[in-house]
Amino acid sequence: MTAVIETRRLSKQFPNGRGVHDVTLRVEPGAVYGFLGPNGAGKSTFVKMLAGLIRPTSGEAQILGFPLGHLEARRRLGYLPELFRYQDWLTAEEVLRFHAKLCRLPAPVAERRITRVLADVGLSQAAHARVRTFSKGMQQRLGLACALVAEPQLLLLDEPASALDPGGRRQIRELLAELAAAGTTVFLNTHQLEDVESVCTDVALLIDGRVRAQGRVDEILHPEPVWEFDVGGWSDDDEASVRAALEALPGEAGGGRIERIERVERLPGDAVHRLQVRLEDAEQAAWFNALLMAGGLSVYRVQSKQRRLESWFLDWTAEKGGSTP
Repeated sequence: MTAVIETRRLSKQFPNGRGVHDVTLRVEPGAVYGFLGPNGAGKSTFVKMLAGLIRPTSGEAQILGFPLGHLEARRRLGYLPELFRYQDWLTAEEVLRFHAKLCRLPAPVAERRITRVLADVGLSQAAHARVRTFSKGMQQRLGLACALVAEPQLLLLDEPASALDPGGRRQIRELLAELAAAGTTVFLNTHQLEDVESVCTDVALLIDGRVRAQGRVDEILHPEPVWEFDVGGWSDDDEASVRAALEALPGEAGGGRIERIERVERLPGDAVHRLQVRLEDAEQAAWFNALLMAGGLSVYRVQSKQRRLESWFLDWTAEKGGSTP
């Protein structure tokens, strides 16, 4: 299957030494690809190269099977830049009609698409309002509508939710998920780690212009499953027997182990011991829960402790000396 985006050692060198260096990545059809990095890492430069707005210094890349900047590739992609302005004397509908003409959409098709994308981004009620009356968040929604009006195969989004409130961000996440389900590929440059966790299938981390890590989001967030058990009645005598039982537990990883035990006060005067236990899956967690209860202990809470993308991001930026967003 042909990749939607494929780059090989793609670089853009600026006179001050900054830019993007030797970026190699592959984005499959239907993926929502998150592109992360600290401020000044080169993310927007890379997106502009993909959009054909700036030429690389070296390296190779293809968009939808075409070289960077190829007219056919541009025809099939939608782009929302980080910094944008629209004619403030026009209405939202008129801005979209102008963009539809730039994309050479036939008038009847354009009118149907304009109505659809305004609804998709939550601007139907503002279709006839002038852009000068729009808040920054509304202008960002309009920018996304412009990127969508030609029904692109590839959507390049540079910080699409930076001006949106939590409700607006959630709406955009749902829209991106729907687009991906319908076959649109999304390349998302963002600082919103929650959005990447919620909607992205893959992620790459750019630091100082170089990709330091990349992979599937589910694999990054679940390197090894850790479970938390809130236990009442725990004593030092229980620890040795429980550890021995865990070590003898069969499994591909060679049994489980207790990572941490801490005393947690849920309410004043009401404390439990919280056990963080490394286990392979939910079946082993159920077995461990039964083991605790068979030993006369009370189990008040069991929860899978998911790794957050924020900790992954901060670990890498701290290691490489990058600044946080």
